[in-house]
This record gives sequence, C-alpha cells and structure tokens, in this order.
Amino acid sequence: MIDSRYRPTGCGERLRQAQVVVVRRLTAAWVGYEERDAGHGRDDGWLEDKVYYRAMLRDYSLQPTEVPVHAPAFLPDARRTELKADIKRLLVERDAVLVAHYYVDGDIQDLADETGGCVADSLEMARFGRDHPASTLIVAGVRFMGETAKILSPEKRVFMPTLKAECSLDLGCPPEDFKAFCDANPDRTVVVYANTSVAVKALADWVVTSSVGLKIVEHLAGKGEKILWAPDKHLGHYIRAKTGADMLLWSGACVVHEEFKFKALTDIKRVYPDAGVLVHPESPAAVIDIADRVGSTSQIIQAAQELPNDTFIVATDRGIFHKLRKSAPGKRFIEAPTAGDGAMCRSCAHCPWMAMNELEALLATLENTDNEILIEPQIGARAMVPLQRMLAFP
Repeated sequence: MIDSRYRPTGCGERLRQAQVVVVRRLTAAWVGYEERDAGHGRDDGWLEDKVYYRAMLRDYSLQPTEVPVHAPAFLPDARRTELKADIKRLLVERDAVLVAHYYVDGDIQDLADETGGCVADSLEMARFGRDHPASTLIVAGVRFMGETAKILSPEKRVFMPTLKAECSLDLGCPPEDFKAFCDANPDRTVVVYANTSVAVKALADWVVTSSVGLKIVEHLAGKGEKILWAPDKHLGHYIRAKTGADMLLWSGACVVHEEFKFKALTDIKRVYPDAGVLVHPESPAAVIDIADRVGSTSQIIQAAQELPNDTFIVATDRGIFHKLRKSAPGKRFIEAPTAGDGAMCRSCAHCPWMAMNELEALLATLENTDNEILIEPQIGARAMVPLQRMLAFP
C-alpha cells in the first residue's frame, strides 16, 4: 500500500501539462540564473521568465512554522537501563537488527553497537541493512532512511520508532512538482540526494549521499552529462563549485545546516583560534568556505581523528557529538552557533525529527510491531535502480 503522501494531489492533467510547459520555457534561462544578470538590457523575456519561474518553482525550504518542536522526555537512569534491557531482549525475539544514524539519541546508538547493529551515515546504513541476515530491520533515523532500507530489502520487514520522523529536504521536494521539473528537462541526468521520498527516487537516474555525491557527479560530468539535482541547494552548489558540472538545482534546504552562518562562525573562531572547523556540505557556501574539512557525517568523524587539532567547532547536527567523543577521546567539540537563540531558531543544531527517536518509542515499536514501512512494489522497484547504481559505484 503506497503512502498517502505519494498519491496524486488532485491537480488536473491540464494544469500539470501547463506547469510542464511553463517550466520548459524557462529551462534555458534557469541554467545560468544564479550567475547571470537579472535582465538589464535584455528584451527577450528573460526578466519576465525569471518572475514566472520563481512563481512556479518556489523556494522549497521549510519555514519555522513548518518545523515541529520536540523535547525528548527525561528518563531516570533506572528507567533507561530497564528500557535498554527490554529492547535487547525483543531484538533477539523478533530476529531484528537495529540500524541507527549518528544524529539520534546516544542511548539508541549505544544499543545498536551493543547488539550487533550499525551506527552510521545513510550510505552505510543502507548497505548494512541490505547485507545483514536478520529478517527484520529497525531503523532509527528519519523516514527516508526507513524507506531506503525497505527498497533495498523488500523481503524484510522494516520498522521505525515513529513514522512522524520526517526530513525537511524530503518534505521540500514534493513528487508531483519534481516530476514536472524532470519532464521539462529530459536531456538531463537526474541525480537526487538520499534525503528524498521513494517516489522522488523512482524518478531519478542516480541516488547519492553526501559521502559519494561529489565523486558520482564528477564521474557523470566527465562523460559530458548535464545534471538535474535535487533537493539540497547548498550541497548542489558545493558539488557544482568543486566539479564544474552543468547542474540545474532544485531549491530545498536542511533546517539544521541552513542555520549555520558565516559571521557567527567567525566570531566563535576568534574565541577558539586554534580550533579546527568541520562542516557538513548541506551548509551555506560562506560557512563551507572557512572549513578545515568538509564532509559527510562519517567523514567529519574521520577528520576529527586525523587532524592534529585538540578542539573542533562542528557545523552539523549535535547528535554526532556522541560518536565524536567516543571516536576521538580527549578532544573537545564545540557546537557551531546557529542563526537564532532558543525558540528563535528552527532547529538549534538538532533535527527535531531525529529527536523523535526515543527509547520508549523504540520499545513500543518492538512490542507492538507497528510503525512499519510499507512501499508499493512497483515504485520500490523503480527506486531500487538508482540506489543500486550508487551502491555499485566504485
């Protein structure tokens, strides 16, 4: 049964066709939109097309009112110990393995490590879940990670602590809108970030993660292919700058990484002048430019181990600090400041959806076998193709 988010929105076929026509008109203009003049001195409709394009393909970044506020429940040590013991027992009884992302609660990361599971970035999570012999996967992360696990292991049952754990990049790339964008640009190779729905992956030629995106786009550009990229505009800008690839970019953003700002980072760097700066490439370009190392979550952890600095300022979700402190004991890690303070910021350097992965919710899922990821087989099969290309990439 397909998730209701991926059913047609009710937009009539005529309107869909009209949208495709509008986008097709604007394709040539958009390729150079960010580098070119806004239309001064032009009489060929560039300025008019630019206005229509912005109306058609709006900025898909989420607004503060669209981001949930989630405060994890405080648990006494005795209750945490009890929950972890029950979860370990049920993992065995259900023939299940726990796969967790670096951004989730430290207790859940420890449980995955202690029970023969996996704590990793989304690429390694996908590989681990596919290759592990367990008949059931418990994915602690956000929804697209559970979907990816199900796509790659359709014969397995896949559960999550909660199905409410979304991703701002996923939400910011509606499948119907993205399909119109792809239809308008049939000459481009469609490369989508892993942080997308199964329906968007099914439209792609390639799926990439932040750890392999640069290499794959470089490979495609070397073959002369033009890229249609979605959904993260900052990661897209970074890859385009590094590779020189011809890339047409969607306009989504991560609510965590977009909040890191150049001025705040330079201010804290003055306080800690000897600190290394580690930045995730979903961050704005000005933040990336002052980094000592740019990389995925696993690459940031590796950098903390390799670089000689004793102190690091880290511009990514603070959930990673649990693994950083275990991987590089004796080193100091400081959160990069975000755009706001307290309730003024959208995420305050921690994804509210990742925070929904809690011990109580994990235990309830194992007890009740609910929060199962279900994907329509035909869509899953289409999404499998670009995922397999990524996993087979050398």
